[in-house]
Amino acid sequence: MRHVTMSILVFLAILGVCLHDSAAVTHSLKYFYTASCGVPNFPEFVTVGLVDEVQIFHYDSNTMKAEPRQDWMSSVTADDPQYLERNTQGLIGQQQVFKANIGVAKQRFNQTGGVHIYQNMYGCEWDDETGEVKGYDQYGYDGEDFIAFDLKTETWIGPKQQAVITKHKWDHNRAVIAQEKNYLTQICPDWLKKYVDYGRSSLLRKGRIT
Repeated sequence: MRHVTMSILVFLAILGVCLHDSAAVTHSLKYFYTASCGVPNFPEFVTVGLVDEVQIFHYDSNTMKAEPRQDWMSSVTADDPQYLERNTQGLIGQQQVFKANIGVAKQRFNQTGGVHIYQNMYGCEWDDETGEVKGYDQYGYDGEDFIAFDLKTETWIGPKQQAVITKHKWDHNRAVIAQEKNYLTQICPDWLKKYVDYGRSSLLRKGRIT
């Protein structure tokens, strides 16, 4: 995964801006979680999911619901009636976790008030010609990289001193690392392939901007 600036990516995702090259054979499934405090007129927690840079669903702390963003998602929910409810309940739990994590980050950086943003971007890429799969899971705080998972070494990389505690804690939890690897290399690609099949005619349309 190329190095990216989390703050730019996540707000492009929230706004629904996508740049899609229909000639590419590499498909992607990405999720962006954004928790914030001190931002007026903006939900404390927002989640968006994208397939090939097209937003497929949205959740925020105001609506408290996972909502589809593409017409073809109706086929997903028809085949999996619990899809939206399952995702809604999971994201309600994540909302609480991310709210708590902002508090932890503020303590680590010795901060009190002000505007703060805690972000997570994770997902996978799948080459439908070679079958190659790449996965990534990275966190940012206030627009800078905080910690990221290295799938090759199965360890967490924390570029900042404030992330060292988290790195050691997560590195030593081998059960969670196994789950992380399984998700990024098996579950995520499986869902990506499903989404590509469901939305193929729409996703392959040239110059699509949503």
